Amino acid sequence: MRHVPKWALFTSGCAPVLLIGGWTMAARLEGPAYNPVTQTISVLAAYGSAGFWWMTGALLALGTCHLLTALGLRTAALAGRLALGAGGVAALVVTLFPAPSSGGSYRHGSVTAVGFALLTVWPILAAARDGTKPWGLRLVPSVTATACMCAAAVWYLVETQSHGAAGIAERLVTVLQSVWPFVVVASCLLHRVDDSAST
Repeated sequence: MRHVPKWALFTSGCAPVLLIGGWTMAARLEGPAYNPVTQTISVLAAYGSAGFWWMTGALLALGTCHLLTALGLRTAALAGRLALGAGGVAALVVTLFPAPSSGGSYRHGSVTAVGFALLTVWPILAAARDGTKPWGLRLVPSVTATACMCAAAVWYLVETQSHGAAGIAERLVTVLQSVWPFVVVASCLLHRVDDSAST
């Protein structure tokens, strides 16, 4: 089995921490005017918002983490690694097109949608039908992960259209997407330990 470097555990583990830490600090700077239940993360990274630099920095760090994790996750299928890395690039690019302080933005929305899609499908693209692969790269867990992300994304779209709990739904999607690379890397490293112990 191809080696997955231990530093990939660090980069993948930092992704959700930096993302959640970023939106927490940015929301705190916004104060009571910001409602995390109904307002999206993009509001925190909008031009002129008090938390602009915190949220922008978190997105830059998140994108970098996904890129590095994709680079280190050599056990995964190439298509999955490319999708994960491209999702990281989308997180970097979205900082170039922040949401306006009011109204929508086609460029911001397009980049965000592409990033969401790539980070949702990468588990399936990275999966192998070979039962000897690490747990996180097997077909059933990978399909389950993508299905959960899809369900959360549909919920987000429904809440956005109904002006409901879009903030909570978006956070669920992004947390699932940022945690799964860590799960996969951890399963690869544990699988190597199991292999070593059995020989």
